Amino acid sequence: MHYPINKSDEQWLEELDADRYSVLRQKGTERPFTGELNQTFDKGTYYCAGCDQALFDSAAKFDSGCGWPSFDQSKTNTVDYLKDKSHGMIRTEIVCASCGGHLGHIFDDGPTPTKQRYCVNSLSLKFDKKQP
Repeated sequence: MHYPINKSDEQWLEELDADRYSVLRQKGTERPFTGELNQTFDKGTYYCAGCDQALFDSAAKFDSGCGWPSFDQSKTNTVDYLKDKSHGMIRTEIVCASCGGHLGHIFDDGPTPTKQRYCVNSLSLKFDKKQP
């Protein structure tokens, strides 16, 4: 797919540290319960760590106990959904609609009325805390 923000691997490597590059550009996954944003529940906005696209509001975040930040919805038109047949499973991958950066996967087992659980790598996100 073609995304509005389109950079070469060399450009991404210059801009992202090795861990973020692994997740965002190579579809890696951080170990569960290790991400700095997993237990962040302050009010604010979560942005793509690759391109700064606003992706999720803190009001959509919940503690799923899965070890990664979980949201029940994304901001409108900020996430693309791709079929993922890797690792012997069929899942729906979620990527940033602006740069194509891998965020994680979405599942239909959420506890909120949307029944959605966007399971997102902390490394794919930046968080901007709203000031009171």
